[in-house]
Amino acid sequence: MADQLISSIDAGRAARLLARQNVKSAPGGSTAGCVLGNVVIMPEIVAGEFLQFCMRNPQPCPLLAFSSPGVPRLPDLGADLDIRTDIMRYRIWRDGEVAAEVSDILDVWRDDLVTFVLGCSFSFDHLLMQEGIPVRYIEEGTAAPAYITSLPTNPAGRFRGPLVVAMRPLVAAHAIRAIQISSRYPSAHGAPIHIGSPDLIGIDDLEKPDFGASLTVKDDELPVFWACGATPQAVIAASKIPFCITHGATAMLATDLSINKMAIL
Repeated sequence: MADQLISSIDAGRAARLLARQNVKSAPGGSTAGCVLGNVVIMPEIVAGEFLQFCMRNPQPCPLLAFSSPGVPRLPDLGADLDIRTDIMRYRIWRDGEVAAEVSDILDVWRDDLVTFVLGCSFSFDHLLMQEGIPVRYIEEGTAAPAYITSLPTNPAGRFRGPLVVAMRPLVAAHAIRAIQISSRYPSAHGAPIHIGSPDLIGIDDLEKPDFGASLTVKDDELPVFWACGATPQAVIAASKIPFCITHGATAMLATDLSINKMAIL
């Protein structure tokens, strides 16, 4: 276990250093074993409402850490972590729209900004593969598909909007085992929220994801849907928050935490 922890620290620091140096892509599998995080940064005036939103929606928004206003460090997630530079891409949101995508946020950083880091299901994908469960978006070198559903989140203050889900196509036996594995990691969204017919959760066409790239669901496979960390971005768009910052597509924050240490019994 000590070796696994050291490995996750090394992997997290290496990925953050690449981002800090504005290297656009990391070697495949370089973050395997470390906890990845979805990032939401917003002014203190609305941060309390967003914290309440996370508490009311723990499956799509499993809170790993949040900062004090104006503090870019999150030492519980990484000793050298600087949230202004350590993600590959950032989205700048204004009035619910993406106004820009940038490689760092040094120019827009403010003393009133609060950072939230939420768990990500990508953190346990290598555990699935260790069990012989194929993760197709990794095999195909593409972005995992995610969909805006008809399921509402539980509102808090001005934050309200739809649940977003990520889909992995799996044969039935693999789906059962994936449920068993992922349910032990609530900090990475936990077990799936739906299996099978996508229309039951408001998804009309699996070939047209709202985020990521489409994946073929083979005849012997079921679409398996996990709550997704893109949910805050859909909520930001629906709520038309005046200003906030999130990670860019697939550009999660790599932490020093080991996914193996996050399992519950």
